[in-house]
Amino acid sequence: MNCSSRFLCALYIATSAGLAWTTVLEVRYGLVWAACLFAAASLVPVIAVVRETVIGEQRRWLLEFAARAERRGDAAEAIVRAELDSACCERWWTSLGSEHDVTCRHGMPRSSSAA
Repeated sequence: MNCSSRFLCALYIATSAGLAWTTVLEVRYGLVWAACLFAAASLVPVIAVVRETVIGEQRRWLLEFAARAERRGDAAEAIVRAELDSACCERWWTSLGSEHDVTCRHGMPRSSSAA
């Protein structure tokens, strides 16, 4: 959570405490229906605190996910670069790795017995 979310949570908790105190006063000295109304109203800021907490967690998860995706991108780039560096020849790429150029250092000479 950032600073503004913490401030909002503190404000919500103070509001909820004030409404709860008003509920107690209404139960002792006032009308029952008003006490029920203040009790229900004191739960709304608690819900807001939970919502702010969930939003903060979602932001943190999103930042972690973006950082992981960035690291994966670097790993994928390294794999592709290694594959490109280990490439043999043009014919090897175009034949999907089944044939090599005559001048390729990875090419194997064909023997007549293999045919």
